[in-house]
Amino acid sequence: MTNETNSALTDVEHIKQRSNYLRGTIVESLADTATGALAEDDTQLSKFHGFYQQDDRDIRSERLRQKLEPAYSFMIRVRVPGGVATPAQWLALDELAREYGNNTLRLTTRQAFQFHGVTKGNLKKTIRGINDSLLDTIAACGDVNRNVMCSPLADSSAIHRSAYETATAISEHLTPHTRAYHEIWLDGEKVDGTADVEPIYGATYLPRKFKIAIAIPPSNDVDIFSQDLGFIAIEKNAELIGFNVTAGGGMGMTHGEPETYPRVADVIGYCSVDQAVEVAEQIVSLQRDFGDRSNRKHARLKYTIDDRGLDWFREELFTRLGYSLAAPKNFKFLSRGDPFGWSKNLSETWDLSLFIPEGRIKDDGQHRVLTGFREIAKIHKGDFRLTANQNLIISGIGAEERPAIERLLEDYGIADLQQISPLREQALACVAFPSCALAMAEAERYLPELVEKIEKLLRTHDLIDEAISLRITGCANGCARPYLAEIGLVGKAPGRYNLFLGGSDDGRRLNRLAHENVDEARILEVLDGLLAQFVVDRRGQESFGDFASRTYSPLAAAS
Repeated sequence: MTNETNSALTDVEHIKQRSNYLRGTIVESLADTATGALAEDDTQLSKFHGFYQQDDRDIRSERLRQKLEPAYSFMIRVRVPGGVATPAQWLALDELAREYGNNTLRLTTRQAFQFHGVTKGNLKKTIRGINDSLLDTIAACGDVNRNVMCSPLADSSAIHRSAYETATAISEHLTPHTRAYHEIWLDGEKVDGTADVEPIYGATYLPRKFKIAIAIPPSNDVDIFSQDLGFIAIEKNAELIGFNVTAGGGMGMTHGEPETYPRVADVIGYCSVDQAVEVAEQIVSLQRDFGDRSNRKHARLKYTIDDRGLDWFREELFTRLGYSLAAPKNFKFLSRGDPFGWSKNLSETWDLSLFIPEGRIKDDGQHRVLTGFREIAKIHKGDFRLTANQNLIISGIGAEERPAIERLLEDYGIADLQQISPLREQALACVAFPSCALAMAEAERYLPELVEKIEKLLRTHDLIDEAISLRITGCANGCARPYLAEIGLVGKAPGRYNLFLGGSDDGRRLNRLAHENVDEARILEVLDGLLAQFVVDRRGQESFGDFASRTYSPLAAAS
């Protein structure tokens, strides 16, 4: 069954239908020097190739006043399964960021790299450079399965190694087959008369984006319940024996449209390690066939499950697999943050987990982070691992190179960045202004200022050492997963946010809307009062999120 023949298809579905497997008129758009933008249809297709068209919103009004078109540029996302990159790849991406981007690399909440500020004339050179490093951008965005996430410490145990191997296998299996990417960006040869075939996706791919992750208890660092499809590693005798399968998570919603909402995934069963790739393919194909192609705001797997029911979903999956998933096995998550500092791995080398403010690798005053990591990459013999919390691990550090790396971290001010509060360690933000077209309020640029003000409240109440998750996004799409935070801020307008409270430590409970469309003063007032109450009425070691969920009524949302 498929929805591809639905007469009420969205405009994007029609664009995909006539795109000839994602080619569209991208080549012609790139050749048009009269504008810095792509043709309108191609802005949708470009996402499948790994980039979004954006413009500098800080100067948009002034350019309009001068009767100039917006200052268009492009965000390019690099697909990095499991978040692992070699030093050679790091150096290649660093060079591209300095030559064609805005002199920064952005680490995302999906363990990927992002370039910002790439102009149309440099798109092809940048994407070719990424490919030359043995990475790519295909399926980093668009209506396909995106970067498959996994705990980044792949060498910390045999379980982690096996889970990472499964993540890369799923990623490769679900990568689109169209030759359009190679033809357009790598000057691949066109084979006339031979049709493209997408054995999993079909000619119009998925109704919307699809996200997969693998979590390894007791850490839920990938926020497994926010994913369309998740695999929770199950071990026996220190070996990976299988996965509990989760389905139906998703963070996106739209302000003022209650039929859209964030949702945490359900645990639907258990599969063996050998079954994981097949389970992933069949759930993707199920969503391909039953996902809503008439309304993109209702097109994620979470709505397919809610509309048709979890029993229907399990039965349909059974029909496609030819077998039922086994009953889920016991598991427990104890944390979601990154464990910073030094740790030893299976190869008897060292891993160093480092905090990266807002995930932005840049040179800023005495903190020359971009240059520092460039110098580290020149001598490092292991690899770099991106976390789902926008941080970075230098992995596989030999005892002989540890002093040199420590010295470079000091010399370039990176070591200074590690002296932070638990609140700062866990804080996440999306990019938002000035580049994201969807942003309604600041996020990345505002987060450091907001953290300082909340830290002041924590000190007042003698809670500065309390690990509280704070996440902020510039719009309701939820790229930094704010709906799972103990304190979540979602942009509503410049300087105004919806305040959510009460996410859980293990990432399994959504927070709740506490106050709508409030400014900073009101946010701090609410938090001040709630922190004071927390000190008095906390039950044992109860987390702030559990306390807020227990005591702070959503009926208080009238502001």
